Amino acid sequence: MRGLLTLALLVAVPLGAGASASAPVAAPAHQRVLPLQGGRNFRDLGGYRTLDGRTVKWGLLYRSGQMHDLTPADYAYLQKLGIRTVCDFRDTRERTGEPTNWPAGQKPKVLSDDYALDMSGMMLPGDPSTWTHEQVVAAMTATYPKLLDQFRGQYRRMFAELLAGNAPLAFHCTAGKDRTGVAAALLLSALGVPRATVIEDYLLSNQHMAPPPAHPTGFWAKLSPEAARTFAGVDRRYIEAVFAVTDRHPGGTMGYLKDELGVDPARIAKLRGLYLTRK
Repeated sequence: MRGLLTLALLVAVPLGAGASASAPVAAPAHQRVLPLQGGRNFRDLGGYRTLDGRTVKWGLLYRSGQMHDLTPADYAYLQKLGIRTVCDFRDTRERTGEPTNWPAGQKPKVLSDDYALDMSGMMLPGDPSTWTHEQVVAAMTATYPKLLDQFRGQYRRMFAELLAGNAPLAFHCTAGKDRTGVAAALLLSALGVPRATVIEDYLLSNQHMAPPPAHPTGFWAKLSPEAARTFAGVDRRYIEAVFAVTDRHPGGTMGYLKDELGVDPARIAKLRGLYLTRK
């Protein structure tokens, strides 16, 4: 049985749910959540103010869940955004089971690794029907720091692409909240966005995720409703557990970015020059 984090990742809601089946309505100049019929937690990271008074540029940095459900109209919308690079953090079975079907001639450069996501270490003891909210939160909180090690290589590659100017760039996993949430937190931190704002962005996933299935099957059917709701969302304690690791690193989070992800002060300056507006 695959790990519980993977199960949690599988619940996402199309952001265009309830919208007309026709092409997306023209969006405002800057929109946090993309108006996609089949999008899952697909968000623009632009508009956030930094500690030095600059702002993250709109239309260059995107975070998302899986893109398997995108419609032809959605792909046409994304083509207009000019996305050049996609970092797909999903494992081999996730990508095979829900492939992203880019139209011919529109596929950006897609970067991914073949691996099997193993989160069996967070299986809770006892009958899943008895698992509580706090038990699930504790398990997820313990699991999150491990993502830093497991996805170090993929996060390094994402930063390398951004430093090379290969943007607009989108990065995603299945639900766009865990692996993607850590990546977004690291990126916004590198850009100088205040910690409180970074956490607010992380928590936005709770507004764009589906509730647990109304008629659950498989492992979801074994969970208590309380546990299922918890697995389907995010909690600030999860991302705070990640920051507890990076803050303890020599030099804090900036030191972590330099030593573990290859983003030294010179590259930080370059990154900010590329993706922040001038003061």
